[in-house]
Amino acid sequence: MKLFILSLLVLLSISLNAQSFTKKATSTPTLTQEGKNKHWCPVCGMSIKMFYKTSHTSKLPNKTNRQYCSMRCLAVDIKKYKINLDEVKVVDSKSEKIILAKDAYYVVDSIVPGTMAKVSKLAFAKKSDALKFIEEYEGKLATFDEAFKMAQDSLKSDIAMVTMKKKKKIYPMGKKIFDKKCDKTINLNDYLEINDLKASIKEKNLCKELKNEKQFQAVALYLWEVKRFGDAKDKDIIKVEKNEKCPVCGMFIYKYPRWAAQIFYKDSHLSFDGVKDMMKFYFNPEKWGEDKNHTKKQISKMVVTDYYSQKAIDSKSAFYVIGSDVYGPMGHELIPFDNLESAKRFKIDHKGKKIIKFKDIVEKELYKLDE
Repeated sequence: MKLFILSLLVLLSISLNAQSFTKKATSTPTLTQEGKNKHWCPVCGMSIKMFYKTSHTSKLPNKTNRQYCSMRCLAVDIKKYKINLDEVKVVDSKSEKIILAKDAYYVVDSIVPGTMAKVSKLAFAKKSDALKFIEEYEGKLATFDEAFKMAQDSLKSDIAMVTMKKKKKIYPMGKKIFDKKCDKTINLNDYLEINDLKASIKEKNLCKELKNEKQFQAVALYLWEVKRFGDAKDKDIIKVEKNEKCPVCGMFIYKYPRWAAQIFYKDSHLSFDGVKDMMKFYFNPEKWGEDKNHTKKQISKMVVTDYYSQKAIDSKSAFYVIGSDVYGPMGHELIPFDNLESAKRFKIDHKGKKIIKFKDIVEKELYKLDE
């Protein structure tokens, strides 16, 4: 009995110690993103201010600044964009200043809970500060490269853990809030990322009387991750098996569903991780080692994924935006839309160079997108 009580006291002490550390900014946080959506992580929608001490920043190839609530969300974004890890920055948990991540001393696996991950990863500008933190909160020293590899290695299990929590508690809470307090005319296709949606909800007061950030996040997640795909699940979406690889670049297509494209033949089909690779194959299938059954004459149909609705649309009736600041799995893309108005809106919002139709796509121009 005494041993049980002692163990309980130790656990309680550890819990209280962990709670004494706050990830929240204790002064005005430095927000590196531009626009009204800068207060939230573009990957998961979490408040940057609330998780400021685990915040990381990056810069996309087009020089757009990104700021994440955690290293986990940085790891997710790197699957989508070509990010130079040498330019990644992180908040020093001691001074709350933004420093170069490569120069930071990370403390991993402390008793402080992780942000969007099982294992916490906190950075310090000075080694002495990191060691002092370890004395109080446990953990071990790591470099940025070591900490980031941990984030990448655990990404699948971390996503599964978070998804389970969202399904059990957050989505039901968000639905309840939406049904009672939100404008039912919210058009989710108007937003490119969850932080855009959150900015609009707040600016336009689309959900009344939200008590706190927890409720705000719950309704945003429900809208973005559940309701936004509700219609698409019942209609025509591109379906890809887990073993399907792009014949042009070799990547698994299922990892990038929002970019999927397919060419159908009489008795088979091929899947691609974007319109760019699909069109490279379309113009010259022999270059990618395919047989004579995959010629243009054998094609029965070609479908691409509409950027906003995520529905499968006919490639020859689609409108494509080229040269925007939005990247696909293989960099610059031909981004498809099912109507001209959507393409025009996207082109303006994302600095696209031009809008073209299928018949206007030129093979040599596809390779210029890789430069």
